[in-house]
Amino acid sequence: MTEPSARPTRAQQRLLSEERILAAARALFAELGYDRTTIRAVATAAGVDAGLVMHYFVSKDLLFARASEVPADELPEGTSEEVAEALLTSLGRRLTDEPAASLAVLRSVLTNDAAADRYRAAGEARFAQLTEAIPTPDADLRASLLSAIVHGVIAERYLLRLTPLGEASPEQIVDLLRPCFQSLATPPPPAPDAAI
Repeated sequence: MTEPSARPTRAQQRLLSEERILAAARALFAELGYDRTTIRAVATAAGVDAGLVMHYFVSKDLLFARASEVPADELPEGTSEEVAEALLTSLGRRLTDEPAASLAVLRSVLTNDAAADRYRAAGEARFAQLTEAIPTPDADLRASLLSAIVHGVIAERYLLRLTPLGEASPEQIVDLLRPCFQSLATPPPPAPDAAI
């Protein structure tokens, strides 16, 4: 005789409902962007009432903020090569584990000023950390290029789909980008003395 399965507690039910709502919101924000996603559509996709979405998340803004959270990876305090490798690891993870959250952010920052402002504010600390980790006078430009490459790869792979990038494995992409990231994160070698 099998024992009856324990019924989930209210806290567990709430957590399951929140996760279902967040998954539906990520998918819709990624597909439609911020402006075209509605609370009612999220509720329908999650199989709940729109009032429950508002009860848990209060507003579309707060729902978007939670749905588009992409965990920030801490950059190691180490060599430039270690920093470049950490960025590549983060990109690989975003290409496999978090495409919906990354897409929700990218699509929405292109169409909604408030979403773009939130994204910029959230990224300031990470950008500063990256800039500090690159030991060159033009570290801010190098950090900007690394950031642009990451965003460009995600946008091309999932939004634009103009090239075979969407078919490549995350490992292939990371391996091909490694020399570029290493070059941008590493100071150039000193110029040889001019011999006459």
